[in-house]
Amino acid sequence: MILIFLFLAACFLAFSNGANDNFKGVATLFGSGTTNYKGAITWATLTTISGSIAAIFFASTLVKNFSGKGLVPDTLIQSPEFAISIALGAAITVFFATKIGMPISTTHSLVGALFGSGMVAVGASFNFAKLGGTFLMPLIVSPLMAAIVSLVTYTIFRKLRINLGVTKKTCICVGKEYIPITKTMNFNGLITVEAETQTGVRISNEQECIERYQGDFIGINSQKMLDLAHYLSAGIVSFARGLNDTPKIVGLLIVINTLDVKWGMLTVAIAMALGGLLNAKKVGEMMSKKITPMNSGQGFTANLITGLLVTTASIHGLPVSTTHVSVGSIFGIGTVTKKADFKVIQNILLSWLLTLPIAAICSAIIYWLLLKIN
Repeated sequence: MILIFLFLAACFLAFSNGANDNFKGVATLFGSGTTNYKGAITWATLTTISGSIAAIFFASTLVKNFSGKGLVPDTLIQSPEFAISIALGAAITVFFATKIGMPISTTHSLVGALFGSGMVAVGASFNFAKLGGTFLMPLIVSPLMAAIVSLVTYTIFRKLRINLGVTKKTCICVGKEYIPITKTMNFNGLITVEAETQTGVRISNEQECIERYQGDFIGINSQKMLDLAHYLSAGIVSFARGLNDTPKIVGLLIVINTLDVKWGMLTVAIAMALGGLLNAKKVGEMMSKKITPMNSGQGFTANLITGLLVTTASIHGLPVSTTHVSVGSIFGIGTVTKKADFKVIQNILLSWLLTLPIAAICSAIIYWLLLKIN
């Protein structure tokens, strides 16, 4: 029974992870108007599952790291109660953040949960050195690195675009408008509005206007080429997220010796996909619309940087957060364009600061309760 409970807890964590994280790879596709919400989440789901399948072959190091090995004694790792407390502590934190639309890190939640349960279990014997070096440092450094690299890369891309003669064009609306001019009262007390039509030109507001690129590059329309590159970069980010996040959750299931790691990866992938399809919209709107407005070129740059950093980290077994890297990249773009909403960023940073202690407290309480029950 306890092993079934562990399996369900891991599935709940995977579902919450998908709800909070799946849309992050395609947020710039939606935010820049390259595609609608349905198209973006469909692309995210397909590419995330692909990354989860690839994790079976390329991300075994992360499975070991997130089983808790090296942080606590090996005997504790084999305890289902310990794994359940970590899974539920992290899942509850991510689930409630998703409900209020805050894009937090599942990685950060898992680290906090590992710390909370570990402290209850072993106290001072907890390996704080590994916690800081293997887990916390990549989480702290990655968003800052992403923001800087994104800022520099977009500045270079913008200068290259100008040198190649590719220009931006802003949409305008031209056509007939009906303009009310007089109001008259007839004998029945009814108001009659007379109107006339006139041809006018107006600049669309920011929500209606989609900034596009004009010109050719090596004989191909620059906007079509950019849209294709944008889709590919979004796919890379989602693929990298599946590659990086799936083994972290599967690491909690290794205590179930009867469950093969490959089947664990597949189960987690399905639960993550369902979470994204059913519960990702609030976080998706926060990432896409509220950090900074962007066009397709800016979105492409942010996704390219996110994908490269997360993929590189996965290959080297570094547990970076796709959330931190993605937000950092988008914020870097907003810094260059001077359109970033710093109030939104402050709220996101506050949620990041609270993630670890909240997950640690939830996990510690759950582990303590499970010990009392047994």
